[in-house]
This record gives sequence, structure tokens and C-alpha cells, in this order.
Amino acid sequence: MDDDDLDLGTAGASAHREYERRRANREQRTREAHPRIGGLLFRLKDDPQHEIAWSRGGVGEEASGSAFAKHCVASVLVLHDRRIRGSRANIDHLAVCANGVWVIDSKRYTGKVRIHDPWFGEKALRIGGRDRTKLITGLAKQVEFVRAALAETAPGVPVRGALSFVGDGLPLIGKLTFQGYPIRSPRQVAKLLNAEGELTPAMVRALAIELAKEFPSA
Repeated sequence: MDDDDLDLGTAGASAHREYERRRANREQRTREAHPRIGGLLFRLKDDPQHEIAWSRGGVGEEASGSAFAKHCVASVLVLHDRRIRGSRANIDHLAVCANGVWVIDSKRYTGKVRIHDPWFGEKALRIGGRDRTKLITGLAKQVEFVRAALAETAPGVPVRGALSFVGDGLPLIGKLTFQGYPIRSPRQVAKLLNAEGELTPAMVRALAIELAKEFPSA
């Protein structure tokens, strides 16, 4: 793969495909169960929550990708919607920049984002009052996948993770970090990617090419 063949991927592509697949399957089942009025029933019924979640996720990834394209400096390379071999999980965004590699998970929820820190018990990430700590657990696993992929070829390159939160639930004052992972708006994540570091633009591109091979477009 030469430089011109670097596949940056398309933000939200696989989420949108999954939404369309599920919706098409539901329409087919409805039409088969009700040959005469199946089409009408399908149009009148709201999308179920599991379909909406895929669509919302795709939109969130697109929003993050657009923000990175707008606010990141030219030397930052962001790979979108990457497949993890041997896993059903995808990496939403894999950014390579002067300060290392960032694994970025985009999320789009409604409700306030806060860290719940009780006197007794463990801390929890809450969004809209619901425990969403598993989002950080999933991000941590993705970070480990990327670290393992670079363990031999680029062991000294820092690999970090961040949650890109699309919505208005983040606090207006202060910044949230949970278990060492920053939780930021897409624009704020772009600032993290723009920070200075030891990797030159040539090193960034070479590393992006290697990661694009290891984590192909989903």
C-alpha cells in the first residue's frame, strides 16, 4: 500500500449499513406476514429502538468525523470505522498524530453526562441518569487491541483512548475524565489530536498506513 492508497474509511458507514439491513428485513417480514397491507403497516409503524440505535450511532460517528476534518491540522490522519479482526466490535475512529495514536469512540446520547462518585461503591459514568460505564470498558478493550497491534513495530508510540460525545450533555465548566479516558465534544477531541508530539508528519503517515492494514475499513 503506498501513500495514495491510504484508505481513511467513511465515518458511520457500517452503522448505517446495519440500520438499513435491519429495516429491510423488518419490511420483508411485515410484507410476508400481511401480503395485502404489509407495505402500509410498515410505513405506519415507528422504527423499533434497536434500529434507531444503529441510525443514531451512525449519525454520531459522522458528526465526530466532520469535526475532526474541520478542526484537526493537516498532519493529523484519522481512519474511520475500522474492523477489528476476530471481533464483532469496530473502532469508530483511529487517529494518528504527532503525540501518538488515539482510539476514539463516538457516542450520541441525550441527557447530562457526569461521574457518579459515591461514598461507598465504585465510580460510574452516568448519562441521562443511566449507568454507561460499559462505554469506557469497551473503549479500554479497543485501546488494548491497538497497543497489541503496535507492540512489535512501534512499541514506543503512545496509544490513548477518548470518548467523543455528540450532544449537549457535557458540563459547561470543567472537563470529564473517567478511568484515565477523556470525555470530550468532537471539537475538544480535535484539540487533543492537534497537541504537539515527537512524531513527524512522515512518521504519522507511515504509522497510519500500517494501522490501515491491521484495521481495515468495516
